[in-house]
Order: sequence, then structure tokens, then C-alpha cells
Amino acid sequence: MSRRLEVDVAIVGGGTAACAAAVALRRAGLTVAVLEKRRCGAGASGVNFGGVRRQGRDLRELPLANRSRGLWDGLNELLGVDVEFDVSGHIKLARSETDLEELERYRLAARDHDLELTMLGANAVHAELPWLGEKVLGASLSPTDGQANPRVVGPAFARLARRMGAEIFEFTPVEAVASTGSGFEVAAGDLTVVSRRLINAAGAGGRLVAATFGEDVPLTPLSPNMLVTEPLPYFVSRSIGVCGGDVYVRQTRRGNAIFGGGRGWQDHDLGLARPSSEQSVDGIRRTLMLVPDLARANVIRTWSGFDGEMPDHIPVIGHSSTTPGLIHAFGFSGHGFQLGPAIGEILAELVIDGHTPTPIEPFAIDRFRDWSPEASSAPDASVHTEH
Repeated sequence: MSRRLEVDVAIVGGGTAACAAAVALRRAGLTVAVLEKRRCGAGASGVNFGGVRRQGRDLRELPLANRSRGLWDGLNELLGVDVEFDVSGHIKLARSETDLEELERYRLAARDHDLELTMLGANAVHAELPWLGEKVLGASLSPTDGQANPRVVGPAFARLARRMGAEIFEFTPVEAVASTGSGFEVAAGDLTVVSRRLINAAGAGGRLVAATFGEDVPLTPLSPNMLVTEPLPYFVSRSIGVCGGDVYVRQTRRGNAIFGGGRGWQDHDLGLARPSSEQSVDGIRRTLMLVPDLARANVIRTWSGFDGEMPDHIPVIGHSSTTPGLIHAFGFSGHGFQLGPAIGEILAELVIDGHTPTPIEPFAIDRFRDWSPEASSAPDASVHTEH
């Protein structure tokens, strides 16, 4: 039997940002439907590294990251569950003099965006983290960054949204979206959702939704290559990244070491992604150069998943350039986990007020109107592959 549901806002996608938007919209009294093709939080929101970091972001993202960092401290209370957020600090390692120069340039630039970083020389970083490999020549420390469990956060936002009265439809792939002139219709099997506003938070599928409304963007699927070890005695006290972004390591409260680097195999059309054995072995090799004490650890699981990557490595956030009432939030390029809680609030502000006090102009979708590969640029491309 077919069902027709009328709501104020329909959201395509069920990641952390989408479900956080549903929470904020329900708080404002709007009716909401979230349509997710799998389980909420099972996409990019749940398969990432779990870094809650501001350090190393594109400078244009720092206002988003700063706003979101202010929300992470209160997520346990808000969601009613322990999301395992620990302020471990995030340390970015240098393996060459060129890396050290890059870290210092970023530190100076970040000060203008309310991010204070501390440079550590070789003696200081090895004194604090004596288990680091000899190739580490120094580091940059962001002491208020941290880590959390990505498998918990997105589903917890979904459950909260449902408790607040949002309609959450899992295993409900969207088949068609259309503008009706006065709003939108979203078709998903036997369900038709009619809404005044539409949020495109479809992750790697965001391009397809945008293209329906005449906004084609050069998004490509991104599949991180991730590994986790058996529980070990706790010793990796910081969340670790490197200049170049080809290694990232953290240790959970239970002692499992999570690390990654490189990309897995994926076929987005089929909805399949899996880790690459070659990339996994290479990731292990690079990780052991930084943390030799992991040499005797057993890897117990590898995984991959889907995100959407933009050529300039920053997301699409904001109003559609063609269709009133349509709002986009996708293409987070492997580093949207920390941003999710704030993106939810920003999306609600765009729906309710039409604008947000957080600067999002750099993320407008029309920046790709005349896009070409030669025009693509990333101010600090080396920092964008740490998921």
C-alpha cells in the first residue's frame, strides 16, 4: 500500500549532519522526514577514522570546525549516550624539514582563525611520545582536538531525532526527487514525501540529487582504507596525523589501534566498497615507521565505505543556485565527521532563517559553474586526506 507523507522538510541522506539537522528542525517545531538508503550513520559518518580535529583543515573550514568543536563537549548529554569523545589532542608529525616549514606556515595562518597550535621540536615530541619512530623530526599540536567513535554518533542523532518526532525511514532509497513549484516530492518505493523544503545530504549520492535540479558538480566517490588491531595496552595518547596525510593513527579506550591510509576499491553504482590488500599492507608499513611498537599487533578487521570528494577538497553547503527551497550539504571529502553537529544546526538555520551566522560562502555550489580541472585548487592539499 502506498503512503503519502507531508512534512515541512524532507532530508535525503541519514548521516550525522542530516540527523543533526532533523534534531534542530524538530526543536524549532518543524515536521521532518529523513530518508536513508541504508541505516542512519552507516555511510561516511560511520566508516571514518573518528578524528575530531580542527588542525590541518582548509582555512575556509575553520569557522565550521570551531563552531562544531563547541558542540562536541555536550554531545553525551544531548544524545543520551557516550560517544567516546576524548580530548586527546591532535598531533601532526613532520618527517622532513619541508614538513616542519609547512606546519609553521599553517600555525601562523590558523591564528587568524581562532586556532592556536604549538610547534614541538624533535626533542620535545620524542620526550612526550617516546614510542615514535626516528623519522619524526617535529610536530604541531592542537591540544583541544580529540577523537570519538563514529559508529555511535550518527545513529545516536537518528534516535534522538526519532524521539523528538522526526520521521526516520531507513533502508528507503530515494528513487526520484522533483520540484512541484510550491515545494518538493520525494519518491522512495511506496512512499512519497511532500515537503516545503528539501535538504540534499546524500553524501556520495549528493551529485545525483543536485544534477536533478540542473546543478552538476565534479564529485567523485571516496573510499578510505581503514584497519583496526586487537586491544593493546594503552600507549598512543594522542590522535596522530602526518604532513602528507598518508598515515593516521589513534587508540581507543578499549586499546584497539585504528589506523589507515590510501583508498579502498569501490563501485559506487553497485554500492560496493572494500579495503585494498595492497593499500592495507602499505598502510601498515607506513604506520610502523611512525609507531614501531605496533609491529606485534594483530589486525583484526579492515573496512572501507563511501564519501563524496570535491576537487577543491571542501564541501558543498548552502542554498541551491537554481531551485528555491533546496539546500545542499555534501562532498565533505573524507573530513566531515567533526563538522557534523554544526552542519546540522547550520542547515536548520538556512531552512528557518534563510541564512546562517557561520560563513559558508566558500562552499556555494555555483563555484563549479565554470569548473575545469585546471581551475581546481586546494590551499593545503596535504591535509585533506586524513579522514
